Amino acid sequence: MKNLFRIFSILSLLFASVIFAFVFLGEKTIPDSINLVENEELHVNGIFSLESSQAEANTVLSANSKNSVASDDTSKSYTVDISVLNTIPVKSSTVTVSKRQYVVPSGDIFGIKIYADGILIVGMDDVFTANGAVNPAKDAGLKIGDLILSVDGNKVDKTNALCEILQNGKESVQMQVERDDEVFETTLHLALSANDNKRKAGLWVRDSTAGVGTMTFYDPETGVFGGLGHAICDVDTGTEVPFKEGYAVETVVSGCYKGGQGVTGELCGVFQENTLGVLYENNAAGVYGRLQTFDKTAETLPVATAKEVKTGAAQIISTVDDTGPHSYDIQIIKIYPNSEENGKNMIIEVTDSDLIQKTGGIIQGMSGSPIIQNGMLVGAVTHVFVNNALQGYGIFADTMLNQSKTVETETLKQAS
Repeated sequence: MKNLFRIFSILSLLFASVIFAFVFLGEKTIPDSINLVENEELHVNGIFSLESSQAEANTVLSANSKNSVASDDTSKSYTVDISVLNTIPVKSSTVTVSKRQYVVPSGDIFGIKIYADGILIVGMDDVFTANGAVNPAKDAGLKIGDLILSVDGNKVDKTNALCEILQNGKESVQMQVERDDEVFETTLHLALSANDNKRKAGLWVRDSTAGVGTMTFYDPETGVFGGLGHAICDVDTGTEVPFKEGYAVETVVSGCYKGGQGVTGELCGVFQENTLGVLYENNAAGVYGRLQTFDKTAETLPVATAKEVKTGAAQIISTVDDTGPHSYDIQIIKIYPNSEENGKNMIIEVTDSDLIQKTGGIIQGMSGSPIIQNGMLVGAVTHVFVNNALQGYGIFADTMLNQSKTVETETLKQAS
């Protein structure tokens, strides 16, 4: 009897441990908020049970069946209770079901002009004085990547304005500077150069940047667009350019440098005079703005949620020569569904022989190229692997779409 009791106790302990492990797994892996689109099923591990239903405006939202939304385009939310074996509670999650979104995939190359919200420090130099070399910027505690906001109380956002202030003969100036989202003040003592007898700060600065990228999509109703899938960064500091204003301009491909192992290729584009639209955002998920003119009748594609993206065959739409956008075959070889690093949600590999012949694979300027799979826009190309030009990263399309909706809301507020 004692042995039987001992066996029963061990089995009970093992059962309890397994149940506890599943409870812990569910708590860690099932998100607090779950976003679905109409007709998308909610899936969790088979050991977990779901329980929730809600009738609202003739719409039934069920955790265990396909979801639908009302015809008024509004999102519907409900709470689903998750348990192990329909007995032991794990957690409750909020499920939001939204209408399927449709956009026009692009693949057009465009030029980007961005003006910083201040003066970006991109370098520092010694100044040679009668007493030897000094570094005024370093002595003031300044660093490369800092953003100069004002000098002697005057806001500055143009390099020529900063130069005028620094060249007015003063021995020192008071600066307001931003670093890592924190603002501080410092005194910059200008050094008297022995070469030309002028006071100098020993600073290299920039107030704007420019580049080329690929437009991922636009909304045929509003003209709001997204591109690149990653932030525009300063070429010298590698930091995200603090955004003040920007423009998308028409660009013509004039050629490219092919990529290869250890070699990052690049599209060569020539900016044209025609402005395509205004930029409103530069962040880790791309650049976003509104087109001035666009085709409202162009064919749209549904935007896939992150959960709908699968490994396997897909296509990218890219402009790599003067013939315009074309579709090229790729493989999605790995997906990171829970990645918190924007622009690195999937790994793709170019398999199209025509594209490989033209560019060697993924090259700079192709960032933003829409990724199409099973008739849906699933993502955009973001980065190339330096040691393998055939492979690179991509961002989920719904991440970019959510960013564009934020821009749409803000621009509508400005217009009203």
